[in-house]
Amino acid sequence: MKNNSINSYFNKLVLIAIMALISSHAMAQAPQASADKGKQAYVKNGCWGCHGFVGQGGIAGPKLAPETKPIEYFQAFVRYTNGPMPPYSEKILSNQDLTDIHAYLKSIPKGPDYKTLPLLN
Repeated sequence: MKNNSINSYFNKLVLIAIMALISSHAMAQAPQASADKGKQAYVKNGCWGCHGFVGQGGIAGPKLAPETKPIEYFQAFVRYTNGPMPPYSEKILSNQDLTDIHAYLKSIPKGPDYKTLPLLN
């Protein structure tokens, strides 16, 4: 019984080590993100038309900031969506632009709590 417990623990450690290695390799391969370039790409590609200039959402598009989805979700959605938003292939929106747009959305600060605004209290 003890031997199974040790093997199980060892297998979990090996799995964690492999996952950490893959993750660090993926991060090393990821392009550097620029929030400034992301803002330019966000405007240039017309994202603001549906999602607002600061990702606040609008009539046609949902809120994207400040609680931005993880980059993996963001990339998959933009590339393969089949909803009201058309998918954007890499020919239309490069991976670098997409990474920069994500950085821009993540850089947008959360607005003040309504409780701190005297006019609303």
